[in-house]
Amino acid sequence: MLVIVDYGLGNLGSVYNMIKKVGGSSIISSDPKVISQADKVILPGVGKFDAGMTKIEEHGLLDVLNKKANEDKIPVLGICLGMQLLTERSEEGNKKGLGWIKADTVRFDFPKESGIKIPHMGWNYVEKAANTPLLSGFDETFRYYFVHSYYVKPKLPENVLLKTNYGIEFASAIYKDNVFGVQFHPEKSHKFGKRLLTNFLAL
Repeated sequence: MLVIVDYGLGNLGSVYNMIKKVGGSSIISSDPKVISQADKVILPGVGKFDAGMTKIEEHGLLDVLNKKANEDKIPVLGICLGMQLLTERSEEGNKKGLGWIKADTVRFDFPKESGIKIPHMGWNYVEKAANTPLLSGFDETFRYYFVHSYYVKPKLPENVLLKTNYGIEFASAIYKDNVFGVQFHPEKSHKFGKRLLTNFLAL
């Protein structure tokens, strides 16, 4: 059973519909009992880091998410804010993240004269930094749809899955064992998003 975690800060319908389009089935839930039965979890999210962690705590989801990721070792996919919550901390707030991957979430910081706009918004190319079954069938370079002002900075190079250039090179996807995070929106990324979610369903 794939559960899309509803902690109050996600574009849940878009993710649910894209899963359906690729032939999968999922449940949207904020119930710890339902999530405890999941064999896969998607943690979506749009918004601020501290608000995300606060909502997870308020819904009583911290323990069950930690168990599913760290003890049961089921496949977990964090999307956008969901990826950032996998890290240890964020410059956007003061709360601790889930800390499943050793990384910080930091803000894009470009000189005004660079003309580079924040947020990073629109289609951009990604490049493989590692090979996992999540990227099965992909070429070395492909593209996704992004909307974000903060990016993830892994402390260990082996946790970088995809790289993207936007003024600087940053990790647009990260992973460790059964846990994956993508900064872009696969649910808005047409064939590339479909392929990635199809691969996630097959993990």
